[in-house]
Amino acid sequence: MLDNAAIAELLIREAETAEGHREQAFRRAAHAAFMWPEEAMDIAAEGRSLTELSGIGPSLAKRLHRWIESPPEVEVPAIRREFLTLAQARRILAKVPDWPARLNGDLQMHTTWSDGAGTVAEMATAAIERGYQFIGITDHTQGLKIAGGLDESRLEQQGREIVARNKELRRQKIDFTVLRSAEMNLSPEGEGDMRPAALRKLDLVLGCFHSALRRTEDQTDRYIAGLRNPNIQILGHPQTRVWNRREGLNAEWSKVFAEAVQLDKAVEIDGYADRQDLRVSLLKIARKSGVRISLGTDAHHPDQLAFMELSLAAAALAKIPADRIINFMSVTQIKEWAASVRTSSQPRPKVAGGSIRSRRALSLS
Repeated sequence: MLDNAAIAELLIREAETAEGHREQAFRRAAHAAFMWPEEAMDIAAEGRSLTELSGIGPSLAKRLHRWIESPPEVEVPAIRREFLTLAQARRILAKVPDWPARLNGDLQMHTTWSDGAGTVAEMATAAIERGYQFIGITDHTQGLKIAGGLDESRLEQQGREIVARNKELRRQKIDFTVLRSAEMNLSPEGEGDMRPAALRKLDLVLGCFHSALRRTEDQTDRYIAGLRNPNIQILGHPQTRVWNRREGLNAEWSKVFAEAVQLDKAVEIDGYADRQDLRVSLLKIARKSGVRISLGTDAHHPDQLAFMELSLAAAALAKIPADRIINFMSVTQIKEWAASVRTSSQPRPKVAGGSIRSRRALSLS
């Protein structure tokens, strides 16, 4: 049996030896295979044309038929391992039918303010159509110039647009909230690129690494430093992997997740089809730690909100408890949790004779 994941692997192998337009056709089809809504083998078995599938023309359809009729051996290298397809995700979610209904929102996406193709209003409209109660607009911050990262002035301007959008939604009696958020660029030392005063105006801050992503040595200290940054509440696309481009960073993940638990911060399942980060094997370690999980599509277009099925299915496959998934919270609960994390992350004030905590401990001894 040759499922869509195996077909994607065969297509990308063909791309590696093809040239010109044929190489591009194979690559496009390999990427598209992850979001095919049905298994190609099922379509073929029903006698339907495989050209129904995105990226598949008559020539590729004939090749797929040959593979389906006589499946080749498929050994997937690490750089392309543990990626779900939409067809797989839907089979997984069919076993937890209450989860899609409990999902209240998407906590990572980009707009035309940075490198996205949809406006704030367009992303909100698409989310409302999906039955959500909230979204987090997480455009990049100033350190990621290649992605049009926002400086503090533009972040403030965007905030005013989001406030206006929320007022309009309330005027229309639509129960939906756009959360002011950001995907803040973290240095390898865990430092952010925005002043705390600017970030305190936001509802949520994701911290994400975007540099030195091909290091092979253990990066546990980097992750601990990132989590300890007092201005973030969620560690976004933690492993930094991308399908067929990089495997991602290595760390003692049990220690990373334990630190997140200690700080009551969340780690993300980025559902972008080429990312799917964290991978399921790491999510199983995360489950044992009890860490909170945030789900985000990393959508750069309204249509890409569909990637949420990949995030949600990965959580279900790893058996993450529903009460650990912050997207199942109400918008009020998310704001309260974020505020609690932000407060507990701030440095404790010093007083004469030692810290407040040490003096209290002395008084109790």
